[in-house]
Amino acid sequence: MPHSDTHVLGLISDTHGLVRPGVHHALKGVELILHAGDVGGSAILDELRLIAPVKAVFGNTDPPGEPGLAEEIVIEVDGLSIHVSHGHEVGSPTPEKLAARYDADVVVYGHTHRPLVTPHDGRLIVNPGSAGPKRFSIAPTVGRLVVASGKAEVEIIDVA
Repeated sequence: MPHSDTHVLGLISDTHGLVRPGVHHALKGVELILHAGDVGGSAILDELRLIAPVKAVFGNTDPPGEPGLAEEIVIEVDGLSIHVSHGHEVGSPTPEKLAARYDADVVVYGHTHRPLVTPHDGRLIVNPGSAGPKRFSIAPTVGRLVVASGKAEVEIIDVA
């Protein structure tokens, strides 16, 4: 993406076949949606495209060869590198394991269903949480990643 004042990207994961109405409101106005896997079918990506363009990765529950899903996404926004994967490829994902495997400025993952935004050695490790069917006792959430002047900030938003 070209350099400009501010870029806002939507972060979503673990939809498992459900886009809650709150997702449309939470991600309204984003330039791009990054889906960190366990999508639950192409209809989910089609619905998210009503909000913004979508890039998505495979999760451990997505069928191999599912159209529109990549193993990983690596993009640059305003000079910051962003890596997206589901996280299951490192076993039980933790910020430490993900930071050791990927050298991006912002590492986005899913799989655990638990929202997390944590700095790690000058980088940001982010799990937007699970936006799909409620599991465990965790509220469904998404993230808004704001990149401005070479810095990244993430807001986690409840979409219940």
